[in-house]
Amino acid sequence: MNTLAPRPVDAVIAALRPLLGERLTTNDAIRQQHSRGEDTTAPTLPDAVAFAETTAEVSEILKLCHQHGVPVTPFGAGTSLEGHVNPVRAGITLDLSRMTAILEVNAEDMDCSIEPGVTRQQLNEFLRDQGLFFPVDPGSVCTIGGMCATRASGTNAVRYGTIRENVLGLEVVLADGRVITTGGRTRKGANGYDLTRLFIGSEGTLGVITKIRLRLHGIPEATSAAVCQFPTLADAVNSVITVMQLGIPVARIELLDEVQMAACIAYSRLEGYAPVPTLFLEFHGTEAGVAEQAGAVEAITADHNGSGFAWARDAETRNKLWKARHDAYWAGIAYRPGKRGITTDVCVPISRLAEALLGAKADIEASGFEAPIVGHVGDGNFHTIILVEEGNAAEMERAWALDRQIVQRALDLGGTCSGEHGIGLGKREFLEAEHGMEAIGVMRSLKATMDPKGILNPGKIFRN
Repeated sequence: MNTLAPRPVDAVIAALRPLLGERLTTNDAIRQQHSRGEDTTAPTLPDAVAFAETTAEVSEILKLCHQHGVPVTPFGAGTSLEGHVNPVRAGITLDLSRMTAILEVNAEDMDCSIEPGVTRQQLNEFLRDQGLFFPVDPGSVCTIGGMCATRASGTNAVRYGTIRENVLGLEVVLADGRVITTGGRTRKGANGYDLTRLFIGSEGTLGVITKIRLRLHGIPEATSAAVCQFPTLADAVNSVITVMQLGIPVARIELLDEVQMAACIAYSRLEGYAPVPTLFLEFHGTEAGVAEQAGAVEAITADHNGSGFAWARDAETRNKLWKARHDAYWAGIAYRPGKRGITTDVCVPISRLAEALLGAKADIEASGFEAPIVGHVGDGNFHTIILVEEGNAAEMERAWALDRQIVQRALDLGGTCSGEHGIGLGKREFLEAEHGMEAIGVMRSLKATMDPKGILNPGKIFRN
């Protein structure tokens, strides 16, 4: 009787059991948890999930998978929105969430070294008594390793930059198990190819990040938040453009349209606010500097019909406002129970923000969809959450058509298809439209050189 030949992944699983013990699992429930992130792609079960705790373990896992040609999908917190953690070709999902050590903090030089499973919240809790903080704030409870892999950004980027500007160096395990370090502790260097930036945003397709050296910042002497509401979306957007063009150093400037604001009022119980276009702002600096910045912004918003410019100086009120902003995605989903969200993530030059955002609003209204708009508008980045009925294929296709329309306008205005979410599965066609096939060919060549067997997060960034 003929028997089926053993699968390569079975050989990998058998070889990893002595190394990982119960940290290698084929349990259906755990495989389901690792079958996709917070996106709308159809889930794919990995053959097994490996929970690594050291660089040596990651190296051994990749060495075995490389030897047998078995796909590896890195996994952090599972909060990605573009299908990054969906193991589309099964194989091993490599969960790094247990690598949570804060290895060192150099307070005098304002840098630290951490493992990839550390979250922003955990790091800032650890740093708080040293007068330092890590500012990159995507809003969700995601791992910093995942933030590096997707080139994350967030609400503070307008003042402190994205994850790209705040990473000094990395330790990375390559596809065949070799371990390299990139960058260092100095603030600048001119010493060869910038491998650190190559891995930032590579979405686990070139290597697996196992250590991260971060730039830290001093906790500001004074912090104040403000909220301002507007009769029209155009008034709110034009206020933002003026603030940024005048160079006022706001720390955060976030926009919510009337639909998103209604959703946040209901979800986060924001009492005293109307469901109209709204700006959330935050100012960092000295007491005098914060007062000066806020006064200048208040005058600008008044010129654009803003009203109810309300201060939030105490930490409790500020935290409630920013918790509501961070929960905007969940508020949007909860706004229409039974629906899922397709998120757009375009970013344009600040001078073209009004065209891009108001054009997107018109597209949404013409489409018949409900799609809250929220944005880190200080750097020209905004999102729409297109609410679709789960399992409705025709509605999903119409939603993707709307997404393409919004992205194409952004590209026509000199923008990008993704300001911070990355490409994953969801934006592969847009990457081609943005960069052209010659540039995509160069990217593919890098991938083939560094991962010749194509085992690292296959199917992501590139189609086919």
